[in-house]
Amino acid sequence: MIDHFTLSSFEFFVQPTRTRFPFRYGIASMTDVPHFFVRTQVSTDGPASFGLASEGLPPKWFTKDPATTFEQDLPEMFTVIRHAADLAERIAQIPVTFFDFWRELYRQQTDWARARSLAPLLANLGVSLVERAVLDGLCRQAQQPLHRMLAENRLGLRLGEIYTELGAAPPRAWLPAAPLTTCFARHTVGLGDALSPADIPASERVDDGLPQDLESCIRAYGLRYFKVKLFADAARDLPRLRDLTRLLGSATDGRFLVTLDGNENFRDYPHFREFWENAAADADLRELWRCVIVVEQPVRRDRALGNDVGAALRAWPGRPPMIIDESDGAIGDLPLALALGYAGTSHKNCKGIVKGIANACLLEKRRRDGERVVLTGEDLCNLGPVALLQDLALMALLGIEHVERNGHHYYRGLSAWPADWQSAMLAAHGDLYERHHEGFASLGIRQGRIQLSSVNAAPFGVQTLFDPARFERGLAALTTPLPAAGCRVI
Repeated sequence: MIDHFTLSSFEFFVQPTRTRFPFRYGIASMTDVPHFFVRTQVSTDGPASFGLASEGLPPKWFTKDPATTFEQDLPEMFTVIRHAADLAERIAQIPVTFFDFWRELYRQQTDWARARSLAPLLANLGVSLVERAVLDGLCRQAQQPLHRMLAENRLGLRLGEIYTELGAAPPRAWLPAAPLTTCFARHTVGLGDALSPADIPASERVDDGLPQDLESCIRAYGLRYFKVKLFADAARDLPRLRDLTRLLGSATDGRFLVTLDGNENFRDYPHFREFWENAAADADLRELWRCVIVVEQPVRRDRALGNDVGAALRAWPGRPPMIIDESDGAIGDLPLALALGYAGTSHKNCKGIVKGIANACLLEKRRRDGERVVLTGEDLCNLGPVALLQDLALMALLGIEHVERNGHHYYRGLSAWPADWQSAMLAAHGDLYERHHEGFASLGIRQGRIQLSSVNAAPFGVQTLFDPARFERGLAALTTPLPAAGCRVI
């Protein structure tokens, strides 16, 4: 049975959030971030069900223009979300299947964005938030979790219309038979993060009940997986990587694995190759380099899929596995990347749900054909009670065993949200969240793992349907100036 549905109008709400300390990545250092909620009503045969999605809107990721301010970028983010929602309302005026709805939404949003020279990554933020809200409503209407909806193909996905080589096979032919019940948290080591307590100046200590430096995080959470961001400057990166190697070796007894994130900071692949080979020849980095799983997006998105990249990668037979992330903005970017010599891509909900599922199925098909491919799970500082859980639901059904998680590190648990929301999360997702001794709900990471059973049992990750109407509503909330420290472009 394939479900048909119609939609009501969309509502938007915004709540300001503030990080515990600055999160430095790429060209931005982030402290103040608007958290954006999208809500609609989904109607099938029975009473309408609300569907909810949310996203923190981080600076300088969807677009990476150092000449603009974050306050200038925010209205553009809202424009693409509002446009996708307007399209969705028109497309679903009459009953439609989810796949047909998504296909038309993606097509029209892409045409509109291309005519305005908007980046696909930004344009598809709007598609993704609409997708998530609709999926949440459909799952609540069906009283089924998302992984079961996919197993029965109640969404009507026709993967061969996205990637022809997938043919007529349904998603269950390529996806794991059951979602993962746990995953490893891959801890982000940001460009400004302290490695040990001694690295934190007294004036920058948070003292809010949660660990702040890497060494303390390892001790508190039992971490074994790490994501390390790079400056693309050997004078800064190599000493830091040597310190990191020593710390990880001692704090984990040598039992650790690492991904490296270039954050688009390298000019081109010859420069990244020089960096990699110099580091590989450094005796003090030998242990770390043996533990590198994959390298993420070393080169800028506007250069990462050019023909010269294919030539550079083919000329480097001993290269590490590399994946795209910011370059994976549109349908077709992944097969192009694979043809050039990349090993795969990342999944982030903000890049699209159907696209992410199709990418995972394509990579599984290639793996069965004998190719060495990689699908990772990455984070945009995802924060509960909605965005993080919907993200984890996708990671579980795609079978991604270790996932970059950093929202619990840069935010103080769920303390940005009302006390009743926190209590509801603890009641419904007690395997995922725990009450901190200082009273707030915080993500539970034990022996480096996150528990996913309650996420898998919920409609689309989240059991409780939260009402964001208590927050600021609509466009005015997004155009209100943030504090001056909200984003610093570096």
